[in-house]
Amino acid sequence: MNIWKNTAPAVKKETKYIACASLVGLVIMLVVFLVLHQIMPEKVPFDYRVVLGGLVGSLVAVLNFYLMGLTVQKVASSPDEETGRRFMKASYSRRMMLQMVWVILAIALPCFQFAAGIVPLLFPGAAVKLKAIKKP
Repeated sequence: MNIWKNTAPAVKKETKYIACASLVGLVIMLVVFLVLHQIMPEKVPFDYRVVLGGLVGSLVAVLNFYLMGLTVQKVASSPDEETGRRFMKASYSRRMMLQMVWVILAIALPCFQFAAGIVPLLFPGAAVKLKAIKKP
């Protein structure tokens, strides 16, 4: 199964950018957790749960962005505007559900540190905004 097979070059390019930006965000987040743990070890944990939560949260965030790109690609090639609008709305609902399920799991399962699992969901939005600011 090749997930890139029918993916438009623009979606591939932007998803790779978001994946790289999310990795950078993850590293920064882990460094912040480590520093805070050194300062306040009783309040801020730094163990496998932080790393695992951050990794899975980042994967969910990148997957959400990729699925959004596929949706836009499909809607853009659709001749019927109303069908495209319905498809876009349904896709948005499914992607939000994916993120909500992840947030619930990150909070409920003891193998994840909840904040480390949730913060990465913000990385793609921040990366898009940074890219827009940097553009001339």
